[in-house]
Amino acid sequence: MSHNIRTFDADNFRRICRQLSKQDLDLKNIILQHGYPPMWTRPATFQTLILTILEQQVSLAAAYAAFKKLKERIGYVTPAKILLLSDEEMRACYFTRQKMGYARGLAEAIQSKKIQLKKLTALPDEEVRRELIQLKGIGHWTVDVYLMHALQRTDLFPLGDIALVNSLKEVKQLPKDISKEEMLAIAESWRPYRTIASMILWHSYIKKRGIKLGV
Repeated sequence: MSHNIRTFDADNFRRICRQLSKQDLDLKNIILQHGYPPMWTRPATFQTLILTILEQQVSLAAAYAAFKKLKERIGYVTPAKILLLSDEEMRACYFTRQKMGYARGLAEAIQSKKIQLKKLTALPDEEVRRELIQLKGIGHWTVDVYLMHALQRTDLFPLGDIALVNSLKEVKQLPKDISKEEMLAIAESWRPYRTIASMILWHSYIKKRGIKLGV
């Protein structure tokens, strides 16, 4: 592991939560009220990236329904299995035409070794972003989510995430029309642990709305 890659794991996650709550009363209040957030992680796999593509611009419930259908149809999700599916079969798993293209493009990139997910684990965040962003349908939000949940990097703050932005506004009582720059400025004080601050904010959002999560 190179020195500029910071990750979190079961050993340091709660310690980082406590550190953040010492320096930010709003984050501390979330933990006092709702307990520690779950340590949301996913395997660093193709299957995880497909789930993340399904999550783009839809509710978690809709994404999980599509993912569940896909798993029922093909089992563990691999590039080869995705490439064997017809448009009809993908539509039956709630893939839009756009997302069919994204999933197949990703499958092809991995099969041809253009992208090697194993190698990404050793690369700094920005290099991971450079590798993945060249793929059609993989934007900054998808890369952020993969870095946070699959590679367990500590310092991401995905402003493309609506739940995170809404939670930040609620918790900090910010104006509706606050700019991205101003939100990033607030998150600055949480460096180098903005990922964990995000998880605390998501935890608040989910608990307040009684959202049930499950894949």
